[in-house]
Amino acid sequence: MTERVIESWLTDMDGVLVHEGTALPGAPEFVKALRAKDRPFLILTNNSIFTARDLRARLATSGIDVPEGSIWTSALATAQFLKDQIPGGSAYAIGEAGLTTALYEAGYTLTESDPDYVVLGETRTYSFEAITKAIRLILGGARFICTNPDTTGPSQEGPLPATGSVAAMITAATGRKPYFVGKPNPMMFRSALNRIDAHSEVTAMVGDRMDTDVVAGIEAGLQTFLVLTGSTKAADVDKYPFRPSHVVDSIANLVDLV
Repeated sequence: MTERVIESWLTDMDGVLVHEGTALPGAPEFVKALRAKDRPFLILTNNSIFTARDLRARLATSGIDVPEGSIWTSALATAQFLKDQIPGGSAYAIGEAGLTTALYEAGYTLTESDPDYVVLGETRTYSFEAITKAIRLILGGARFICTNPDTTGPSQEGPLPATGSVAAMITAATGRKPYFVGKPNPMMFRSALNRIDAHSEVTAMVGDRMDTDVVAGIEAGLQTFLVLTGSTKAADVDKYPFRPSHVVDSIANLVDLV
């Protein structure tokens, strides 16, 4: 099926491993095979609301058993990026425990007073007061960082405004565009590769979205697998100016490649 040897794996979570809390076909077996063969791997998500511990518990309830250290969120990637940029810096953060915990564990001080960065993440309760504070801090010189560019997020009632939408409002008020760390920025993939000490030449990315997972995988130099269990359908692939290395029905097709 493939010419390049695959020694390490990166995989998206929603639409690849799970859908609305239920494991997708082949997902438990895929992760079990990775662990049994001691393959380096990380599960990636742009969701910055939850900690890796939270997500590990959510995956476990769907029958997918992964260690906490095998989950890489946009919040963790953002915290790592800031730690590399300004070690021991400070940030004003808008987000949930996934973001604030990651920043704290990266050695960052969370403050409303002259922070190095304003960091915008996902939350279900965006506060007008907090957004106003962020705008004033950015105008005062703080650098503007966002965990991910997603403009909407899912809920049972329908789409919710997400980080990208709120970032656009802050940009309109400040004239400052943020740096987005999460997918489709290949920065998130490179930080993931560093996390598991893997090389792009022998790593594959499994995703369900052409516009985030596949394009970022290509830009990071990875072999890419598009699964058709999520956002992108087979008929959509030809609409893009780039192509995944392989298109498969589901992650069940990849268990034997591990």
